[in-house]
Amino acid sequence: MLSTTDVSEATSVDPFPVVRSDHACFGCGDDNPIGLHLTFTPDGDGVKASFVPGPEHQGFDGVVHGGIISAVLDEAMAWATAHAGVWAVTGELRVRFRNPLSIGVPTTVTARVSGSRGRLVTTAAELQLDRDRSPIATASATFVKVDADVEAAWRARYLGDTEVRRSGTAR
Repeated sequence: MLSTTDVSEATSVDPFPVVRSDHACFGCGDDNPIGLHLTFTPDGDGVKASFVPGPEHQGFDGVVHGGIISAVLDEAMAWATAHAGVWAVTGELRVRFRNPLSIGVPTTVTARVSGSRGRLVTTAAELQLDRDRSPIATASATFVKVDADVEAAWRARYLGDTEVRRSGTAR
């Protein structure tokens, strides 16, 4: 988890009650016609989302492309950092594929922040089958905290943060 020092610097508002989906993020935006359209909710000290891969996510015949699985895991870890009150971008991503995933099979991705030091935040995620919780892939990543002006702009855009809009810090 984030250290006490890092938590005091992080935003104390949980983003999930006010997350906007009217944007083109490949992972979570509704305005991206080829996006994943993931919707994250709090899950203890982390986040979770459902993912049912469609034919557009295919690699080999009937199997989900590894890049799509990596994107699902990366998006989950990014929202885990936001849930912890930190806005950051992926610096390094490591994925371990455990089993192939077939098109149309329901899954759940979970992610959490595992540590923080300076501007770096470490995270972990797992994608599992819904039917028996068997693992599809696991991931870990290092995220880099963004500057305050970028955070303010993103909070205003993705959370509809009216406090930020009123202060004129972001539009």
